[in-house]
Amino acid sequence: MKTVRLSALSDLDDLPFDEVIDARSPAEYAEDHLPGAISLPVLGDAERAQVGTIYTRESRFAARRLGAALVARNVAQHLQTRLADQPARYRPLIYCWRGGQRSGAFATILAQIGWQVGVLEGGWRSYRRLVVQQLYETPFPAPVWLLDGNTGTAKTAILQRVAELGGQVIDLEGLAAHRGSLFGQAPGRVQPSQKRFESALAQVLGRLDPSRPVLIEAESSRIGKLRLPPKLWLAMCAAPRIRIEAPLAARARWLAHAYADLVADRDALRTRIDALAPFHSRTRISEWQGLARAGAFEALAAELMQAHYDPRYTRARLRPGKDAGTEEVLSTQDLTPDTIDRVAAKLRARLR
Repeated sequence: MKTVRLSALSDLDDLPFDEVIDARSPAEYAEDHLPGAISLPVLGDAERAQVGTIYTRESRFAARRLGAALVARNVAQHLQTRLADQPARYRPLIYCWRGGQRSGAFATILAQIGWQVGVLEGGWRSYRRLVVQQLYETPFPAPVWLLDGNTGTAKTAILQRVAELGGQVIDLEGLAAHRGSLFGQAPGRVQPSQKRFESALAQVLGRLDPSRPVLIEAESSRIGKLRLPPKLWLAMCAAPRIRIEAPLAARARWLAHAYADLVADRDALRTRIDALAPFHSRTRISEWQGLARAGAFEALAAELMQAHYDPRYTRARLRPGKDAGTEEVLSTQDLTPDTIDRVAAKLRARLR
């Protein structure tokens, strides 16, 4: 067996292994894991809890004996299923929470087969320390420009088009699986855990070219339930902004199109409108529900922006200490695909 030590997140790009195996429980894997790692737990969630209970209430020996039996059974299952077709030259890298017994036991069995097995020194905790270092201790690595504008100005589509044109961007809403507002979480999608979000973000930051500006959509310090790391948030607050302006009708048309998944789920749409009740009168909420029932989605989008989102955007912009950077305004009369292409091309040229 070979012990592998990570000194930087970039080391993950050059690992001499065919596959990275996470030997922790499914719940631990779901909370966060190394990029590209597959889950082959040597203890399930309930099994891990059972062994832990015996360890604290009975004895270390009894817990280890049961753990060994469970690990042997689970590794045998993996060998007969997921690993059954791996060739003699197979090279897996295995890790658990801290590089201890779970990964060691798994690696010992695989090494006895003849595979070239690696074990990650320090386990997932060593990887997590590098993520924290990248996000919380290291200055933001590149100049930041913010893409700003009222709700419905197609900022996310423009950002994605800039990326397609070769611009350097960070799609925070994509990483967070949320579109940044009360109506932002798409039906059927679940946001990642905070640690999983930070892992994805750290990977993106590690690949940035520090000599080139990076375009980021203007957000609050939270996207849904997720918090932006302080170093990133401070860089965004101080960054120059490019603000997209478009007429209300064009924005409403775009919003009805962009949120087609929510529009198609009438129950979800009704629930989201009801969630605005603390901020608006019963009469207004009833009117909005009526527009939703009638399928008047552009009219509904215009009402929501005019009465709810635009005033909040204006107040946020006027908040003391907000928008410390300079601002440019880019106005457009529509948000058609051709217009989005033209706006993105201008931004791409501006950010060279």
